[in-house]
Amino acid sequence: MQIGELARVCGVDVDTIRYYEKEGLLPAATRAPNGYRLFGPQHAERLAFIRHCRALDMPLAEIRHLIEAADHPDADCGDVNTLIDAQLDTVRERIKAMQALEAQLMALRARCGEQRAVEACGILKELMAVGR
Repeated sequence: MQIGELARVCGVDVDTIRYYEKEGLLPAATRAPNGYRLFGPQHAERLAFIRHCRALDMPLAEIRHLIEAADHPDADCGDVNTLIDAQLDTVRERIKAMQALEAQLMALRARCGEQRAVEACGILKELMAVGR
């Protein structure tokens, strides 16, 4: 299949496919006699793998390591476990940060519990006071 069809099948942009190919995350496509790149089922599978990893918010460098591990099925998976553990730590830190942000926003929202004129808005007063 050509790049446009692969993009449609996998739900990604053509530029994304080109980028992943350039970065070595996708194997190089074969060339048709007319010069068009031809992609096969292995490309669609790899793209699905990359998309799944990206949905888990993994950076491309980590995805590259996972691809290398997947390409060596007889190797030990300790590095994969370590990588996922590190990703879990990252997610847990983000959750803590988001909970702190939620608490700040809730406190801010409590500064103005009713409708009033903007000049009396406790939220705006608090936000403006932070910069002073």
